[in-house]
Amino acid sequence: MFGGDGSEQITVGTRRGHKALGALSEGSERVGDMSAGTTGTDTRRHVVVVGAGIAGLAAAHRLLERGARVTVLEASDRVGGKLLPGEIAGVRVDLGAESMLARRPEAVGLAREVGLGDRLTPPATATASIWTRGALRPMPKGHVMGVPGTAAALSGVLSDEGLARIERDAGLPRTETGEDVAVGEYVAARLGREVVDRLVEPLLGGVYAGDAYRISMRSAVPQLFEAARGHTSLTEAVRSLQAKAAASGQTGPVFMGVEGGVGSLPLAVADSVRARGGEIHTRVPVEELRREAAAGGWRVRAGERVLRADAVVVAAPAPVAARLLAPESPAAAADLAAVEYASMALITLAYRRADTALPAGSGFLVPPVDGRTVKASTFASQKWGWIADENPDVVVLRTSVGRYGETEILGRTDAELADVSRQDLRAATGLDATPLETRVTRWTDGLPQYPVGHHTRVARIREHIAKLPGLAVCGAPYDGVGIPACVASAYAAVDRLDGDPGPGREPTAHPVRSPHGGAGE
Repeated sequence: MFGGDGSEQITVGTRRGHKALGALSEGSERVGDMSAGTTGTDTRRHVVVVGAGIAGLAAAHRLLERGARVTVLEASDRVGGKLLPGEIAGVRVDLGAESMLARRPEAVGLAREVGLGDRLTPPATATASIWTRGALRPMPKGHVMGVPGTAAALSGVLSDEGLARIERDAGLPRTETGEDVAVGEYVAARLGREVVDRLVEPLLGGVYAGDAYRISMRSAVPQLFEAARGHTSLTEAVRSLQAKAAASGQTGPVFMGVEGGVGSLPLAVADSVRARGGEIHTRVPVEELRREAAAGGWRVRAGERVLRADAVVVAAPAPVAARLLAPESPAAAADLAAVEYASMALITLAYRRADTALPAGSGFLVPPVDGRTVKASTFASQKWGWIADENPDVVVLRTSVGRYGETEILGRTDAELADVSRQDLRAATGLDATPLETRVTRWTDGLPQYPVGHHTRVARIREHIAKLPGLAVCGAPYDGVGIPACVASAYAAVDRLDGDPGPGREPTAHPVRSPHGGAGE
């Protein structure tokens, strides 16, 4: 979960005097005079990147590879966006996103490029559960984002009536998808609401913190959308995807983490950016972007400073991007301003191992229909071997609360969120011990929502931005909220600038060309 676009986060510990965690690596906040990047005889193309989440940092890293001079401006006091390293009970943990899709090359490739290759690690267990109908039930296999290829794949999770409804799919007439359709709406029409409510909803919710009956099938599950358009039966479409995956021969883990936490990735990318001569300035909100028609390029105002750039990459959340682009592209700004976000909170808990006896597996998901407060729990010490190794006497768990449209739960205090997490953990697993420590991390407006028609909105935004030479956008609001999608979005933004190097300049040579390009999801 989580992308990397740098929106606001608040981290609170339960122990008095506990230090703020997720600080930058040594020297990260010591920045030079920003004017240094705007004067002198350096003739390299100067690109300003707005936002130091993983997308902005990946864009900066790629731009430097291609010979540009780069200045990164970040409004908050740290780099990393939704990737936030921390500590609890003396154990390093992630307080934001904890893993990345390994079957896309962009994120794991970037990790290797910045020296984290030997720290990449798959989960110690891929077994998970669904907490539904009063019990922890094994997560079914043989499905695509909860959509099964056969009814048997969901045996044990659905009722007999729900399983029988799936069998009717093969005899139903075609359900048209049109240009786009909500995942929940389409799947319910083909297989029944129980599939959506018990499995699709919690799986999609784990990625988008959204509502399956609003989320775009074309944008959120594009492979399933295309397969559904080519088949009358949805279960047949899923089986075709499964056969294609089997024929590809792709093996290895689906997800990958980083020893010490995925939050190490943006810090390593930032260090690499600095080592290549790039500048990163935190606590520097950008207030205005304006084209300089006469001189060419862009004027970037950040407080009392004004930077002049040949090009700008906006890697900020949609509301920030909307504000910055409004003077030059009101149409793009209007579409960006319409992007909605979901807020959520992560509750991390540490226990004495002697006090815990958890079920096997990496954790569980919770369907909203079951009326619980938590939407998921990760048994971090069981999922990640490096967490267990840090202190074998401590067990770390985390829960998440909050979905799109839910406001009451996030209005509760940190202590109340910790208490309700403990109550649900007790009901699900029997864990009744008192934790050594708890930490609550609130991600306000953390996850952009992809409703039906999202792809059309993104296409319009890019069409408007294409009229502005030397400007590109990237990050979670566009082509996927996962880490690989955000990195791919950054690389695509750099490719756009390379095709449009600015006034009076030739495209920069590529002395160090990474193989990890591509568009977003």
